[in-house]
Amino acid sequence: MRHLHRRRIVALATGALLTAGLALSAPASAATTSTTTTQTPLVVNARWGGHCTYDRIVIDLQGYVPPVTVTPVSQLVYDGSGKPVPLAGKYFLEIRLHPAAAHNDAGQNVYQGPKLQQIYLSKLKGLAMTGDFEGYVTFGAAFDTAPSYTTSVLHSPERFVLDVAHPNTC
Repeated sequence: MRHLHRRRIVALATGALLTAGLALSAPASAATTSTTTTQTPLVVNARWGGHCTYDRIVIDLQGYVPPVTVTPVSQLVYDGSGKPVPLAGKYFLEIRLHPAAAHNDAGQNVYQGPKLQQIYLSKLKGLAMTGDFEGYVTFGAAFDTAPSYTTSVLHSPERFVLDVAHPNTC
């Protein structure tokens, strides 16, 4: 009888430990209701504008602005396929946001901006969305001369900003 009682206690204790272990190993999203910082930010638009001393690219997001890398590259290519992006220019910047998506969880496109656009500003000559692939959203920007740029993040609404300096045109 004593042996049966000990076996029952061990079984209950094992069950409790397994339950606690499963609760601790569940993803954070399963334990929380909804927070914008744990969900992948959505890229919803890209736009540009010319100003007296700089051209500006703005990438609008829902959620938060993830880490962004801006890299000079010799050529722009589409993510996944590696095909060249048909933008005229001699200098290019790759703008990569991660983690980010331009589609929702159902796979529907949420990006409403241009996919490929020739632009005729002082420095900026073109902008293309080059990828929405495996948690990365990538854009390419084209220029006739080497760009000197700065980046910033603005809030309410969330957006990433890239300013490319040029001589005063006003």
